[in-house]
Amino acid sequence: MSTKVRGIAALVLAFGLPFLVSKPTGAEEEMGTETAVLKPGDRGESVTLLQQRLHNRGYYYGKINGVYDEQTMFAVWALQKSGRLKPNGTVGPEVWKALEGPSRNRPMVPNGGANRVEVDLRDQLLTLYRHNRPVLISHISSGAEEPYCLNGKCGNAVTPVGDFRVTKRAPGWTTGPLGPMYNSLYFVGGVALHGAMRVPPWPASHGCVRLPLAVSKRLYELVGVGDRVYVRGKI
Repeated sequence: MSTKVRGIAALVLAFGLPFLVSKPTGAEEEMGTETAVLKPGDRGESVTLLQQRLHNRGYYYGKINGVYDEQTMFAVWALQKSGRLKPNGTVGPEVWKALEGPSRNRPMVPNGGANRVEVDLRDQLLTLYRHNRPVLISHISSGAEEPYCLNGKCGNAVTPVGDFRVTKRAPGWTTGPLGPMYNSLYFVGGVALHGAMRVPPWPASHGCVRLPLAVSKRLYELVGVGDRVYVRGKI
C-alpha cells in the first residue's frame, strides 16, 4: 500500500466516511443552481435556469443563453414588483421562492374581458390576460408626469388613465416627433404601448408605455386592434 493510500485510510478511520469529498449528485448540483445568488453580468447554468423559469411564468422573452443581461434584469424587476419585493435585480432566496410559488398577480379589472391588457402605473407593470389568465407580465416605464419640449413639440408627459382599446398597430421601428418606437400598439391618440431601448425603473416617457424590446415582440404577436387596454393610476 502506498504512503498516500495509507494516509487516506488513516483519515477515514479517524474521522469516518463523511471526511471523503465525493462528486455532487445531480440533485445536489440542481439544488446549488436553484439557490445561487445572481446579479446582472453573471453567466452560467444558474442564469439559464433563471431565464427558463422566468419565461415559463411569462416574464421573460429574450434569449435563454445563460447570460444575465439587461432583458433578464427587466424580467427580474417585473417578478419582484409583482411579488411586492424591492426591484433591485438581485436574485436571491426570495426570487427563487417566488418562481416556485403561486403567482401573486391580482387583476385590477377582473370583469374587464377575458382578453385584455392592464397597465399599473403605481407599480410600473403591464399584464396581458388571455382567457382571464395572466400570460405576460412586464416592467414598464410610463409618463414622467412633467412638462417637456422636444423637437419643437411641447406638452405634459402624462400617461392617460382610463379604459381604452387598441386603435392602431405599427410593426417594427418607427420614428415619431418624440423619438423611436418599436412594435407600437396605439390606444389613445399618439400614445402607445411600445418597445424602447431605454426602460428605466421609474416613469420617464413622454406619455407612452415603454416596454423591454424582447417583451414588446411577444406582446405585439398577441394583441390586436380592438383589444381592451385598462390603465390605472397610482392610488
